[in-house]
Amino acid sequence: MTRVAIKKAMLIWARKRAGLEADELLHRFPKLAAWERGEELPTLRQLEEFARVVHVPIGYLFMAEPPVEQLPVPDLRTLADQPVAQPSPELIDTIYLCQQRQDWYRDYARLHGLARVPFVNAAKLGDSPVDVASHMREIVGLSVSDRKQLPTWTDALRQMAEKIEEAGVLVMASSIVGNNPHRKLEVAEFRGFTLVDDLAPLVFINTADSKAAQMFTLAHELAHVWLGESGISDAEAGRPPAHRIERWCNAVAAELLVPMDDFRANYNAGESLSDEVQRLAHYYKVSSLVILRRLYDAGSIDQQTLWEMYRHELARLRTLERRGTGGGNFYRTLSVRTGWRFASAVVTSTLEGQTLFQEAFRMLGIRKTSTFYAAARELGVMA
Repeated sequence: MTRVAIKKAMLIWARKRAGLEADELLHRFPKLAAWERGEELPTLRQLEEFARVVHVPIGYLFMAEPPVEQLPVPDLRTLADQPVAQPSPELIDTIYLCQQRQDWYRDYARLHGLARVPFVNAAKLGDSPVDVASHMREIVGLSVSDRKQLPTWTDALRQMAEKIEEAGVLVMASSIVGNNPHRKLEVAEFRGFTLVDDLAPLVFINTADSKAAQMFTLAHELAHVWLGESGISDAEAGRPPAHRIERWCNAVAAELLVPMDDFRANYNAGESLSDEVQRLAHYYKVSSLVILRRLYDAGSIDQQTLWEMYRHELARLRTLERRGTGGGNFYRTLSVRTGWRFASAVVTSTLEGQTLFQEAFRMLGIRKTSTFYAAARELGVMA
């Protein structure tokens, strides 16, 4: 049986890159320890299976030394000018998957003569967040009065995503890589990212976060589209980001979701502060952390009160998430994981014979023809 000459350092690097310990893989690769010591070599079939399990392109394993992997878009998650840790394979693969989808949709848009999205790169960093947020509400149709009528954060989030897609932005959201439930995306690593393009602007939301927090992330990423700046974000309402771009996008997102004039009119200073935070969070369908930040922006609380309440509220929300009541994910259908605009275009193109079924299955993350036709009916592409 032919063995493949692979450096042991590459096997160790690939395993650690995937965040796995050797003993976690021994049941699948009983001789892994010997491979990593350089005492034995795997067969080609074993190496292919190993590459699949650790989610690394097999070609990497034949390299002389581990590659330096860089994110394909600007990383805006740094704190105090210190870079974050090595990106996970899950984040890298999610970005590449979204880039592939964006490339396909850009070609589709050109082929069908679709208009360029007019508000991409419509703003500059020097522009007033209040003015930009007002323009966004007008163009996208995001009104506070409509949102406050909705019963839950889920409904508000769904409505917001749909309106943004109707305006021309591809909105994709998931808590896993593609359709693989074993490859989860971590909120601690990132909350969202934006891929700017004037024909196919795309935003991705990590739905492992709570619904209320996803509202802020979606608004933040939409601000990236307006600014014409791609990037990976860790948008958090109450924490001032190091990057000027992130600070500006946070300010726009806060004003978009909770307009200051409306906020001042609705805030009741005579009530308990903690009760008001919860009431206003429900009223605007945003995180209580966003409300705390707006209270500070409005001059209703000082910085010390902000940070004391912020830390307390953050701890409370994390406790709820551990109990399973703070998170959740309504993004369970194909049309939301890939976005209905993208999914509808792929299904329509495939039914018209312009895209191969195999290619459509790959981009949509499905395996069966029956699933494809069920998606076509769900999207309203066919009866």
